[in-house]
Amino acid sequence: MAGITDRPFRDLVMRFGAGLVVSEMVASQEMVQAKPGVRERAEIGADVENTAVQLAGRDAAWMAEAARQVADRGARIIDINMGCPAKKVTSGYSGSALMKTPDHALSLIEAVVGAVDIPVTLKTRLGWDDQLLNAPEIASRAEAAGVRMITIHGRTRCQFYKGHADWQAISAVKQAVAIPVVANGDIVDLASARIALKCSGADGVMVGRGAQGRPWLLAEIAASLGSSAYPDIPIGQALGDMVCAHYEAMLGFYGSELGLRVARKHLGWYMDRAGTSAAQRRQVLTSRDSDEVLHLLASALDVSGEQVA
Repeated sequence: MAGITDRPFRDLVMRFGAGLVVSEMVASQEMVQAKPGVRERAEIGADVENTAVQLAGRDAAWMAEAARQVADRGARIIDINMGCPAKKVTSGYSGSALMKTPDHALSLIEAVVGAVDIPVTLKTRLGWDDQLLNAPEIASRAEAAGVRMITIHGRTRCQFYKGHADWQAISAVKQAVAIPVVANGDIVDLASARIALKCSGADGVMVGRGAQGRPWLLAEIAASLGSSAYPDIPIGQALGDMVCAHYEAMLGFYGSELGLRVARKHLGWYMDRAGTSAAQRRQVLTSRDSDEVLHLLASALDVSGEQVA
């Protein structure tokens, strides 16, 4: 998720025991050309275990070169983004707009798979709209081209994030391929994960917005499904310590001034989960002094376990 799943947040999620994390979407051409801001965002932890680097683009040559560069930097997995619904992405014929041109989309997939020796995965949606539900076709062709896993968000591009993800519709993709299929969309807890798996027949689930303010959620779901150890979920003082450490990691990553601003959304989600009072929340999110924010967080997040679960 752009602006959210940055390196500090992914590192935190991984420490709780997530099976796989994915970098922020990196524009392939801009990365190769080293435009300002892209290489910083591409501090993607390419060589970090269980991290996939997600690339987006519309030109096969740029996609292939970006794939080679991140592979050379130690990437373990490359994920191709064909699911982003944002207008600034689809207007450039990238992201989920590629679902409207399957032949062109396949040329990008073939270019990336042919450029690297590491696994390539694909993230997409059910289709562009209700008249173009072509995820099964694209998935089958992607598998034939060498893609090793496919993640499907259970909405069309034109739905954006409205309504509810259609997990049942993902089952058509599962039936079309032999490679692993991962269900995505509206998976916010163990109950929704279990239902998504049952409806879709998928091999796993991917959590996005549900992890906001709960970096332990991926590990918690995995443990409840029996595939890993149960994480220690922080409460009270431990929660405050974790959030402060995350905040300080963001200051170190972005610099004090930018880090203070970028961290506010994360701090807001933590305080929402914790039931922080409106007055304390306002103080934390409006302060322009990073040291003051650290001081305020100690009391703002000193809460009971019931409030953060």
